[in-house]
Formats: sequence, C-alpha cells, structure tokens
Amino acid sequence: MIFFRRKRNVNKKHGRKKIIDHEIAPDEIFLDASNLPKFNRAQFEGRFEKSISHSTFVGLFIFVGVLFSILLLRAGYLQVVRGNVFAQESAHNSLEAKTLFSPRGIITDEHGVVLAENRRRSDGSVRRYYTLPAIGQIIGYVSSPKKDSHGRYYDTAEVGLAGLEAKYNKLLTGKNGKILTERDALGNIRSQGIVVPVKEGAPLVLTIDASLERDFAKAVANVAKREHFVAGAGVIMDVRTGAVRAIVSYPSYNPNVMVNGGPASDIASYNTDEGHPFLDHAVQGVYTPGSTVKPFVASGALTDGIITKDTVIDDKGRLLIPNPYHPGKNYVYNGWRALGPVNVEKAIAWSSDIFFYTVGGGFKKRKGLGIDRLDYWYRQFGLGERTGIDLPNEASGVIPSPAWKEKVFGAPWYLGDTYFTAIGQYGMQVTPIQMARATAAVANGGTLVTPYLHEGDTTAKTQIPVNQKKLSIVRNGMRMGVTSALAGALNFPYVAIAAKTGTAQVGVHNEYDNAWVEGFFPYDNPRYSFAVVLERGPSGAGEQAVNVMHDLFEMLHRENSVYVGGTGKAPVATSTASKR
Repeated sequence: MIFFRRKRNVNKKHGRKKIIDHEIAPDEIFLDASNLPKFNRAQFEGRFEKSISHSTFVGLFIFVGVLFSILLLRAGYLQVVRGNVFAQESAHNSLEAKTLFSPRGIITDEHGVVLAENRRRSDGSVRRYYTLPAIGQIIGYVSSPKKDSHGRYYDTAEVGLAGLEAKYNKLLTGKNGKILTERDALGNIRSQGIVVPVKEGAPLVLTIDASLERDFAKAVANVAKREHFVAGAGVIMDVRTGAVRAIVSYPSYNPNVMVNGGPASDIASYNTDEGHPFLDHAVQGVYTPGSTVKPFVASGALTDGIITKDTVIDDKGRLLIPNPYHPGKNYVYNGWRALGPVNVEKAIAWSSDIFFYTVGGGFKKRKGLGIDRLDYWYRQFGLGERTGIDLPNEASGVIPSPAWKEKVFGAPWYLGDTYFTAIGQYGMQVTPIQMARATAAVANGGTLVTPYLHEGDTTAKTQIPVNQKKLSIVRNGMRMGVTSALAGALNFPYVAIAAKTGTAQVGVHNEYDNAWVEGFFPYDNPRYSFAVVLERGPSGAGEQAVNVMHDLFEMLHRENSVYVGGTGKAPVATSTASKR
C-alpha cells in the first residue's frame, strides 16, 4: 500500500492561521486504483496532469506578439508607404491595353504607282511616307500620333491636314484596334488577346500619271529657277473627262518633313520662302491671265456675230479715243506691237491687243461685245468661278464689272476698263486650273468638264452655248500660234500642238511679268489640255512659260511616251509594304 503525505502550508491572514492540506486521502487512492483498468491510456486517462509553467506562457506571448508586430508593420509598409506605387504597378502589369495602329489607305497613281504609303515603326506605330515629294501641296500631309513625356501615346490618330490627305481623310482613315496583355508580378506575359480588330483605311487611286507628273514638275522648276520667277504652276487634264493627269505647284514642300516635324530649319525655310510653298498655286493661286483669254473672247464674239472669220481690223499699235473732258486730247491704248491688218485667226496667233480692244469694247463705228457680254462669256468658260476640283480651298478669282469696281473702288466704269478686261488685264484674276478647264472646252467643242483627281469619279459636264463652227476658227488660230507665231517653241514634228501665250505685267510699276501658256494636243484629235503660269519674273520674261512645255515635250519624246505618240508602256504597278 502506498501512502502519500501531504504538506501543510500555513497561510496567516488577519491574525488567523489557515491550514491548506495537500495530503491525498486513502479512499481517493483506492478509488483511482480500482479504475485503472478502465482508463484509455492512449488518451492519457488515469494519469496525473501537470500544468504549464508561467514562464512558458510568457515566452509564448512574447513570440506571438513579435510575430504579429512584424506582420502589422509589413502590411502597413505595403499598404500605406508603397500602396500607390504597387497599385499603379498592379494596374499596368496585371492587365495592359495597348493600341494597335491602323495603316492609313495608300495613295496611288492611275497605274498603281504608290505615292503615299505607311511604314511601321519599332514601337508598333505607323508613319506616313510620300514617294514623290514634288507634289507636296497636292498630296498634302497628315499629323502623326503623339507621345507624352513618359513615352505613352495620348493621340493615336493620323489626320489629313492638307491636300488630298485632307479632302479624302474619311476614306483614307482606318480604325485602330486594341490588344489586352495580362502579366504577372514579374512582368511575364500570362495571356494576350485582341479585343478590337484593326480596320485598314481604304486606298485612294488618282487620275495622275506619276511619270508625267515627275517630268512636268521638273520642267516647271527648272525654267522658274533659271529665269528667276518666284513661283509657278501647271495643269494637264483630259479634255473629254476632266481627269487631271498632272498638276504642279512650285515651289513645293516635302510632306515627309511635315509629317516628321523636322528638320526645323526646313520648316523655317518654307515659312520665309517668297514663293509660298504651302500655297497650292495651281488651285489656290490667282493671277492676271493676260492674252490667254483671247480665244474665249473670240469664241463669244464669233458666236454673237460681233465678228466673222473674215473680219479684218488694222492693228496700228494703238487706239486713240477722244477725251470728252479735254477736247483735242486723246486717251491712248497701246498694243504690244503694230501688226497691221489682222483677222481673228492671226489676232489669236500674234496676240493683237488692238483687235481685241475693238472686239471687246468697240471702236468708232465698230460695235464691241461690251462689259456685260464679256462677263457672260468669261463665265461660260468657267473663269472667275471655282471649277469644283476635289482639292481643298480652291480660289474663285475675279471678273471685273461695273458693280465690282463701284464696290471696290467707289468709281464709275470707263471704256478703257472694258478694253483692258478684254485682253485679260485690269482687275481680272484666274487660277491655272480654270485656264486648263476653259482651254479643254475650246478643244472638245464647247463642253465644260469638271476636273477631278479621284479615279472613278463621275464628272459634271456643261455645254457652252457657243457655235461649233466658230470654235474651229479659234482652234485654228491657236494652231497658227504654234506653226507661225508666238508659240513656235512648241512646233514639233512628233506631236501637233495648238497654244496661246500670254504676258501680264504686275507690280506697283509693272516691273514684273507673269508668263502664261495654254493649249491642247494632239491638234487633230484633242485629248489633253494644259495651262502653265510662271509668277513674277523680271520684266521681259513673259514668253518663258512656253519653254516649260517645250522642255516637257522634249523629255516625253526622249522617253518615247504615249503622250507624244510613242509606244512607251505605262509604268508597272508597284505596291510597297503599306503594312510594314
């Protein structure tokens, strides 16, 4: 038998002793012993329990507290100190939306030669590129996508800002796409997918012949530089349809410079150039036409019965009109030279001012058209009005009239004003595209067509109420101008051309000349009309425009071009990588 002895602890409180007995009674021992077989030893039944010590509790509490403090501090650092940074990184890294740049529609000539294409850059964006910078004002240029200081695109659109790029911006513009990329915390791509597909812009096919355009631009620039003209322009168009085959404006700007935003020195030179490179001189430039209006005046005068084919007027080099306010004194209207007796064909070929003074305003007993009929016929041939060509900001020009003079100068109209208007001077202003269109109407039998550049467009046509037989007289006079008169530089054995030259004096003291030439070819079966102006050259240089067409036809002849009866084939269509 086992006996346990209890310790006695004495607790003194309030002067009394309290005895705590720790001895185990025998009956308790025997009770536990009798239950031993019934205890589950695996569950520690029947064993004495020993309580956890106080130091263990303290150590555990300190350990948990330290661990909790570490977690709390870490959470605070991540959420408070670095919260914004991690939130941004999470937003960008976990799911990123990126723009897929759409290629803009390419622009080609009538044979498929690419004039404007797209080049893919290393960051995935697309940059417009122009293969024939000489026609910068015609093609125009676009704005490029723009980045912020962090290199992110905030402007992802290419927008046409000038020329055909602006006119057909809606057609050429595609639709950018979107691609979503999911990344993990280390920046690795977990998934990627296109959520908005790219839609490429539609192509624009032009009526322009790139080869003819290149030669024409070269001819205009060479003569303008050599003869010291500040600017120039030219148009060649189909007389039957109005399709423009070549259109030049000099000086030009390089549209690639404008797209790239530099070099800055080049852009600065454009802004200071007295030739105004940003002006489309063929469509937006207005010029005094000079004697190039004479075929249209002759057409109207023949149709109205003012003159016939056989009418002869003696060109003595000047007209003397009595001054009603000063008896014995005359107004003197000089011609460029005395030509003697001339009929209408010779007057056109040799550009008789005296003949057309008389036809326009009358002289002595000979009746003239008068300013109202002059205005009528000029407008019938489309002068002083927009042609409707598909280029932006076309100018309309001016046809002087009594109402116009009263409004602008507050002065009455005089006979001399009619005289000068009849030879394309005074306040008359036209554009090269108007002159090419009017000349086409003479060539095709009196149909005024609307010029256009977008291949496949239908053109509006208006029949001018001009006598067809009388028009043939005018065409013959223009042919004589080439074979035996002022436009002799265009008398070639390989192509028959009809033409009319013109000179307009400009400047405060008429110290400059604008040089003109217009015409059509082939003479027997007219297919193309042309008009060229050279702006503000030195006095006496008014005949130089004809040399532009001379140089052009010589180039075409050397190339065996179909435009001068050769067998040269159209250029092979090219398709540079518009999706690169």
